[in-house]
Amino acid sequence: MKIAILGGGHGAYAAAADLAEAGHAVRLWRRDAVALQAVIDAGGITLKDAAGPREVRISLATADIGAALQGAELIVVPGPATAQEDIARAMAPHLVDGQVVFLPPGTFGSYVMARAVAQMGSRADVAWAETGTLPYLARKHGEREVNVTVRALRLPTGVYPARKSAAAIQVIRQAYPSVHACGDALSGALMNAGPVIHPPLMVMNAAPLQHFERWDIHNEGTQRAVRDVTDRLDLERIAVREAWGMGAPHYPLADHYDNDRWMYGDAHKQLVKSGDWRENIDLHTHRYITEDTELGLAFLASAARHAGVEAPIAHGLLAIAGGFLQRDLRQGPRTFEALGLAELTAAQIRERLHDGE
Repeated sequence: MKIAILGGGHGAYAAAADLAEAGHAVRLWRRDAVALQAVIDAGGITLKDAAGPREVRISLATADIGAALQGAELIVVPGPATAQEDIARAMAPHLVDGQVVFLPPGTFGSYVMARAVAQMGSRADVAWAETGTLPYLARKHGEREVNVTVRALRLPTGVYPARKSAAAIQVIRQAYPSVHACGDALSGALMNAGPVIHPPLMVMNAAPLQHFERWDIHNEGTQRAVRDVTDRLDLERIAVREAWGMGAPHYPLADHYDNDRWMYGDAHKQLVKSGDWRENIDLHTHRYITEDTELGLAFLASAARHAGVEAPIAHGLLAIAGGFLQRDLRQGPRTFEALGLAELTAAQIRERLHDGE
């Protein structure tokens, strides 16, 4: 299958190498041509995992998004939610009918990107899908080297518009057999693990993150008190899903720590053992704040407000993070209010998500 990978981060490089090694014709686009040059010169990426390092050739590495998208059946966008609207505007002139765009994860980006593309004048008949986490726990180790610690075993995926779900899932599963349908874009967004895992870790580790040059929030930063808050926040997420009429499996985050039933299986120990997440984290600029808190957690809190679900942990974490960021996070760009959904009834929202705008 012809696949375009859009992005230059850990997930994009992991996807490009992994899918190319699986036999797909992969084209990797990155906006920064200088940063991509090492991959262009070598013709591929060094992939490292439990099987050891090896060179993986890819069909094309380019800073020309049109060249990357031409003929692509599947477009994978593993970048941060903060970049989605810019990428959507860059994609818009090149999209054609029948393509499937996969956001792992999405933070409701399937709806946001589809709307941005339409605003650019594109009328391409495209399906947009999003899942609850990256298909990989991965970190780049150099200009063209990526280390994959774990691959996802289960990827619950929502599609916008939901009427295209069956066809879109069939395409995505050619690349990621672990994908399974979970409903519409809202369901896919409410599977997103980042806004549940990362805001408590950032807020409750704020002092050591500012004090130490490098700190592993997933190791010494994940103590019982943090886990207790995370578990309560995840119960709020599940309550929101149920209030919106979404059924199990909800992939409770406790499974990530305690057993092998979560999206990555029993991955927490491997994540900590790798050492790749002992890093410098800036409380103002890291994606755990800019993506998972300002966008993802604010989205979860707004979905709770609209559904009439009490979510004191979500709103409390937003208030504290807003305290050190010195702004109110309750009306962020991914809230129902900002997206023009707050004035719609639940039935009207579900209809829009099924049919498309």
